[in-house]
Amino acid sequence: MNKISRRKFVTAGLAATAGMSGVAVAATLAKRYGLIPPDSGGIYGPGETLTYAAQRLLTRHSLAREFPRSMISKAPFANEIAPFNDAFKHHQSSGFAEWRLSVDGMVARPASLSMSDLRSFPVRNQITEVVCEEGWSYIAEWIGAPLHEVLNAAGILPQARYVVYFSVEPDWWESIDMADALHPQTLLTYAMNGGDLPVSFGGPLRLRVPRQLGYKSVKFITRLTATDSLKRFGKGLGSASPEGGYAWYAGI
Repeated sequence: MNKISRRKFVTAGLAATAGMSGVAVAATLAKRYGLIPPDSGGIYGPGETLTYAAQRLLTRHSLAREFPRSMISKAPFANEIAPFNDAFKHHQSSGFAEWRLSVDGMVARPASLSMSDLRSFPVRNQITEVVCEEGWSYIAEWIGAPLHEVLNAAGILPQARYVVYFSVEPDWWESIDMADALHPQTLLTYAMNGGDLPVSFGGPLRLRVPRQLGYKSVKFITRLTATDSLKRFGKGLGSASPEGGYAWYAGI
Protein backbone atom coordinates (compact mmCIF):
# COMPACT_ATOMS: atom_id res chain seq x y z
CA MET A 1 0.00 0.00 0.00
CA ASN A 2 1.28 3.44 -0.88
CA LYS A 3 1.91 5.73 2.04
CA ILE A 4 -0.42 8.60 2.75
CA SER A 5 -0.11 11.15 5.52
CA ARG A 6 -2.70 11.19 8.29
CA ARG A 7 -3.18 14.91 7.68
CA LYS A 8 -4.18 14.36 4.05
CA PHE A 9 -6.66 11.65 4.91
CA VAL A 10 -8.13 13.52 7.87
CA THR A 11 -8.61 16.50 5.54
CA ALA A 12 -10.55 14.27 3.16
CA GLY A 13 -12.55 12.90 6.09
CA LEU A 14 -13.55 16.41 7.13
CA ALA A 15 -14.54 17.14 3.57
CA ALA A 16 -16.79 14.08 3.64
CA THR A 17 -18.92 15.66 6.35
CA ALA A 18 -20.03 18.23 3.80
CA GLY A 19 -22.15 15.63 1.95
CA MET A 20 -21.91 13.33 -1.02
CA SER A 21 -19.45 15.64 -2.78
CA GLY A 22 -17.15 15.22 0.22
CA VAL A 23 -17.52 11.44 0.08
CA ALA A 24 -16.56 11.59 -3.59
CA VAL A 25 -13.45 13.60 -2.68
CA ALA A 26 -12.49 10.98 -0.08
CA ALA A 27 -13.12 8.15 -2.58
CA THR A 28 -10.91 9.85 -5.14
CA LEU A 29 -8.14 10.17 -2.58
CA ALA A 30 -8.55 6.53 -1.56
CA LYS A 31 -8.24 5.46 -5.20
CA ARG A 32 -5.05 7.45 -5.60
CA TYR A 33 -3.44 5.49 -2.77
CA GLY A 34 -4.77 2.04 -3.67
CA LEU A 35 -7.36 1.83 -0.89
CA ILE A 36 -10.39 0.77 -2.94
CA PRO A 37 -12.24 -2.37 -1.72
CA PRO A 38 -13.42 -4.86 -4.35
CA ASP A 39 -17.10 -4.10 -3.61
CA SER A 40 -16.71 -0.37 -4.24
CA GLY A 41 -19.38 -0.19 -6.93
CA GLY A 42 -23.05 0.61 -6.51
CA ILE A 43 -24.89 3.04 -4.29
CA TYR A 44 -23.01 2.01 -1.14
CA GLY A 45 -19.61 1.98 -2.83
CA PRO A 46 -18.36 5.38 -1.63
CA GLY A 47 -19.26 4.52 1.95
CA GLU A 48 -17.55 1.12 1.72
CA THR A 49 -14.48 2.82 0.27
CA LEU A 50 -14.34 5.49 2.95
CA THR A 51 -14.76 2.91 5.74
CA TYR A 52 -12.08 0.60 4.39
CA ALA A 53 -9.57 3.34 3.57
CA ALA A 54 -10.01 5.15 6.88
CA GLN A 55 -9.62 1.96 8.93
CA ARG A 56 -6.62 0.80 6.94
CA LEU A 57 -4.90 4.13 7.45
CA LEU A 58 -5.69 4.55 11.14
CA THR A 59 -5.75 0.95 12.40
CA ARG A 60 -3.45 -1.03 10.07
CA HIS A 61 -1.30 -2.26 12.98
CA SER A 62 -3.91 -2.17 15.74
CA LEU A 63 -4.73 -5.25 17.81
CA ALA A 64 -8.12 -6.74 18.55
CA ARG A 65 -8.88 -6.66 22.25
CA GLU A 66 -7.69 -9.76 24.13
CA PHE A 67 -9.48 -10.77 27.31
CA PRO A 68 -8.48 -12.49 30.57
CA ARG A 69 -9.26 -16.19 30.85
CA SER A 70 -11.95 -15.42 33.43
CA MET A 71 -14.05 -13.79 30.69
CA ILE A 72 -14.25 -16.82 28.39
CA SER A 73 -17.93 -17.43 27.65
CA LYS A 74 -19.39 -20.35 29.60
CA ALA A 75 -21.67 -21.37 26.74
CA PRO A 76 -20.32 -20.00 23.43
CA PHE A 77 -22.87 -19.86 20.64
CA ALA A 78 -22.35 -22.20 17.69
CA ASN A 79 -24.43 -20.87 14.83
CA GLU A 80 -26.27 -23.25 12.54
CA ILE A 81 -24.33 -24.99 9.77
CA ALA A 82 -25.52 -26.92 6.77
CA PRO A 83 -25.65 -30.75 6.90
CA PHE A 84 -22.28 -32.28 6.12
CA ASN A 85 -21.64 -34.16 2.91
CA ASP A 86 -20.22 -37.70 2.78
CA ALA A 87 -16.66 -36.49 2.19
CA PHE A 88 -16.71 -34.41 5.37
CA LYS A 89 -18.26 -37.26 7.34
CA HIS A 90 -15.41 -39.50 6.17
CA HIS A 91 -12.84 -36.98 7.39
CA GLN A 92 -14.67 -36.67 10.69
CA SER A 93 -14.81 -40.43 11.22
CA SER A 94 -11.03 -40.67 10.74
CA GLY A 95 -10.28 -37.83 13.18
CA PHE A 96 -9.38 -35.55 10.23
CA ALA A 97 -6.14 -37.48 9.70
CA GLU A 98 -6.49 -36.98 5.92
CA TRP A 99 -7.56 -33.31 6.03
CA ARG A 100 -5.35 -31.12 3.85
CA LEU A 101 -4.87 -27.39 3.47
CA SER A 102 -3.57 -26.38 0.05
CA VAL A 103 -1.58 -23.16 -0.32
CA ASP A 104 -1.30 -21.91 -3.88
CA GLY A 105 -1.42 -18.87 -6.14
CA MET A 106 1.32 -16.26 -5.84
CA VAL A 107 3.68 -18.33 -3.72
CA ALA A 108 7.12 -19.69 -4.55
CA ARG A 109 6.49 -23.04 -2.87
CA PRO A 110 2.89 -24.30 -3.19
CA ALA A 111 2.06 -26.74 -0.43
CA SER A 112 -0.46 -29.29 0.77
CA LEU A 113 -0.41 -29.35 4.56
CA SER A 114 -1.88 -31.92 6.93
CA MET A 115 -3.19 -31.03 10.37
CA SER A 116 0.04 -32.47 11.75
CA ASP A 117 2.02 -30.15 9.49
CA LEU A 118 0.04 -27.15 10.73
CA ARG A 119 0.68 -28.10 14.33
CA SER A 120 4.43 -28.01 13.63
CA PHE A 121 4.32 -24.26 12.99
CA PRO A 122 4.83 -21.79 15.84
CA VAL A 123 1.73 -21.72 18.04
CA ARG A 124 -0.15 -18.64 19.16
CA ASN A 125 -3.16 -18.47 21.44
CA GLN A 126 -5.48 -15.54 21.98
CA ILE A 127 -8.67 -14.90 23.91
CA THR A 128 -10.76 -12.75 21.60
CA GLU A 129 -14.42 -12.07 20.89
CA VAL A 130 -16.41 -13.33 17.94
CA VAL A 131 -18.85 -10.57 17.01
CA CYS A 132 -21.67 -11.49 14.63
CA GLU A 133 -23.40 -9.04 12.32
CA GLU A 134 -26.67 -10.52 13.60
CA GLY A 135 -26.03 -9.17 17.09
CA TRP A 136 -24.66 -12.09 19.14
CA SER A 137 -21.12 -12.56 20.39
CA TYR A 138 -18.95 -14.74 22.60
CA ILE A 139 -15.40 -14.83 23.95
CA ALA A 140 -13.18 -17.88 23.49
CA GLU A 141 -9.56 -18.93 23.47
CA TRP A 142 -8.33 -19.67 19.96
CA ILE A 143 -5.14 -21.66 19.36
CA GLY A 144 -3.36 -22.21 16.08
CA ALA A 145 -0.69 -21.28 13.60
CA PRO A 146 -0.38 -17.60 12.64
CA LEU A 147 -1.38 -17.27 9.00
CA HIS A 148 1.74 -15.25 8.26
CA GLU A 149 3.93 -18.19 9.32
CA VAL A 150 2.26 -20.46 6.78
CA LEU A 151 2.40 -17.83 4.03
CA ASN A 152 6.06 -17.10 4.69
CA ALA A 153 6.89 -20.81 4.60
CA ALA A 154 5.19 -21.02 1.21
CA GLY A 155 7.19 -18.02 -0.01
CA ILE A 156 4.40 -15.56 -0.65
CA LEU A 157 5.42 -13.23 -3.48
CA PRO A 158 5.71 -9.48 -2.86
CA GLN A 159 3.12 -8.60 -5.51
CA ALA A 160 0.38 -10.55 -3.68
CA ARG A 161 -2.29 -8.17 -2.34
CA TYR A 162 -4.92 -10.58 -0.99
CA VAL A 163 -5.37 -14.06 0.40
CA VAL A 164 -8.52 -15.87 -0.70
CA TYR A 165 -9.62 -18.74 1.53
CA PHE A 166 -12.11 -21.50 0.83
CA SER A 167 -14.26 -23.73 2.99
CA VAL A 168 -15.07 -27.35 2.32
CA GLU A 169 -18.57 -25.94 1.72
CA PRO A 170 -18.30 -24.90 -1.94
CA ASP A 171 -20.18 -21.60 -1.73
CA TRP A 172 -18.37 -20.34 1.38
CA TRP A 173 -15.24 -18.35 0.64
CA GLU A 174 -13.75 -15.06 1.74
CA SER A 175 -10.65 -12.95 1.24
CA ILE A 176 -8.59 -10.50 3.23
CA ASP A 177 -5.93 -7.98 2.29
CA MET A 178 -2.31 -8.39 3.30
CA ALA A 179 -2.72 -6.11 6.32
CA ASP A 180 -4.95 -8.76 7.89
CA ALA A 181 -3.25 -11.77 6.28
CA LEU A 182 0.10 -10.84 7.86
CA HIS A 183 -1.39 -9.56 11.12
CA PRO A 184 -0.13 -11.47 14.20
CA GLN A 185 -3.66 -12.19 15.46
CA THR A 186 -4.90 -13.83 12.23
CA LEU A 187 -4.75 -17.54 12.96
CA LEU A 188 -5.32 -20.86 11.25
CA THR A 189 -7.13 -22.18 14.29
CA TYR A 190 -7.22 -25.86 15.18
CA ALA A 191 -7.95 -25.68 18.93
CA MET A 192 -10.36 -23.80 21.16
CA ASN A 193 -10.56 -23.39 24.92
CA GLY A 194 -7.80 -25.93 25.51
CA GLY A 195 -9.12 -28.73 23.29
CA ASP A 196 -9.41 -29.56 19.60
CA LEU A 197 -11.58 -27.11 17.69
CA PRO A 198 -15.12 -28.57 17.78
CA VAL A 199 -16.78 -29.22 14.44
CA SER A 200 -19.65 -26.92 15.41
CA PHE A 201 -17.13 -24.07 15.68
CA GLY A 202 -15.33 -24.86 12.42
CA GLY A 203 -13.12 -27.84 13.24
CA PRO A 204 -10.77 -29.13 12.18
CA LEU A 205 -9.56 -25.79 10.80
CA ARG A 206 -10.96 -22.28 10.89
CA LEU A 207 -9.40 -19.00 9.85
CA ARG A 208 -9.80 -16.61 12.76
CA VAL A 209 -9.76 -12.91 11.79
CA PRO A 210 -10.48 -11.13 15.09
CA ARG A 211 -10.32 -7.59 13.69
CA GLN A 212 -13.37 -8.23 11.50
CA LEU A 213 -16.94 -9.45 12.03
CA GLY A 214 -17.50 -13.15 12.52
CA TYR A 215 -18.45 -14.04 8.96
CA LYS A 216 -14.85 -13.37 7.89
CA SER A 217 -13.69 -16.22 10.19
CA VAL A 218 -14.65 -19.00 7.79
CA LYS A 219 -15.00 -22.58 9.05
CA PHE A 220 -13.66 -25.84 7.57
CA ILE A 221 -10.78 -24.24 5.65
CA THR A 222 -9.25 -26.33 2.85
CA ARG A 223 -7.44 -23.87 0.60
CA LEU A 224 -5.53 -20.57 0.63
CA THR A 225 -4.79 -18.69 -2.60
CA ALA A 226 -2.51 -15.65 -2.70
CA THR A 227 -3.41 -13.24 -5.50
CA ASP A 228 -2.88 -9.72 -6.78
CA SER A 229 -6.51 -9.34 -7.94
CA LEU A 230 -9.93 -10.54 -6.79
CA LYS A 231 -11.67 -9.97 -10.11
CA ARG A 232 -11.45 -13.60 -11.25
CA PHE A 233 -12.97 -15.01 -8.07
CA GLY A 234 -16.75 -15.38 -7.94
CA LYS A 235 -18.44 -12.20 -9.15
CA GLY A 236 -15.33 -10.12 -8.55
CA LEU A 237 -16.62 -8.57 -5.32
CA GLY A 238 -13.94 -10.10 -3.12
CA SER A 239 -15.90 -12.87 -1.40
CA ALA A 240 -19.26 -14.58 -1.06
CA SER A 241 -20.35 -11.99 1.53
CA PRO A 242 -20.94 -9.00 -0.78
CA GLU A 243 -22.56 -11.38 -3.26
CA GLY A 244 -25.12 -11.98 -0.48
CA GLY A 245 -25.51 -8.35 0.57
CA TYR A 246 -22.80 -7.96 3.22
CA ALA A 247 -19.68 -5.81 3.05
CA TRP A 248 -16.36 -7.29 1.91
CA TYR A 249 -14.50 -5.39 4.62
CA ALA A 250 -16.12 -5.87 8.03
CA GLY A 251 -13.67 -4.18 10.39
CA ILE A 252 -14.55 -3.76 14.06
